[in-house]
Amino acid sequence: MLNKILKECDDLMKKKLEHLDHELQKTRTGRASTSILDGIRVDYYGTPTAINQVASIATPDARTIVISPFEKKLLSEIERAIHIAAIGIQPNNDGNVIRLPIPPLNEERRKQIAKEIKKHGEEAKVAIRLVRQDINNKIKKAEKDKEIGKDESADFQKQIQDKTDAFTKKITEKTEQKEKEILSF
Repeated sequence: MLNKILKECDDLMKKKLEHLDHELQKTRTGRASTSILDGIRVDYYGTPTAINQVASIATPDARTIVISPFEKKLLSEIERAIHIAAIGIQPNNDGNVIRLPIPPLNEERRKQIAKEIKKHGEEAKVAIRLVRQDINNKIKKAEKDKEIGKDESADFQKQIQDKTDAFTKKITEKTEQKEKEILSF
């Protein structure tokens, strides 16, 4: 039973870390990255569809994203979806492709993005701690119900704390790396 609880803890903490990775990927760094288009849906014959399923997306240089729709009539739909998503980039439609010029970040904007990154990191750490709290409560309940002994309970709680510390350290490393990337570009 306790091994199942430990596995559950590990899985939940990994999910929180993956969520942080996803949030950091979406963060604009001043470089062209197709990940800023993730989550944007285009109306494709009445069905909301991801942009990468109705167009090819490329980054020919560090400051431009080029979207080439598979069907020309989707140009206006893609352009509208980008406007609605409010990603902070003005699309340029030339009749064949849509170009998204990535503007360079000024110092003030870099600092603001760095704060957002720290916020995402703190939210992830809080989520990890909440997982630890829930798992520890399950262990304490098992101890209270006489399913495990006091020593075994303490050992498992220590293992949970070690996992929490390891995941918190990973979060700190990831956020510091992303901050450094933002502030040094």
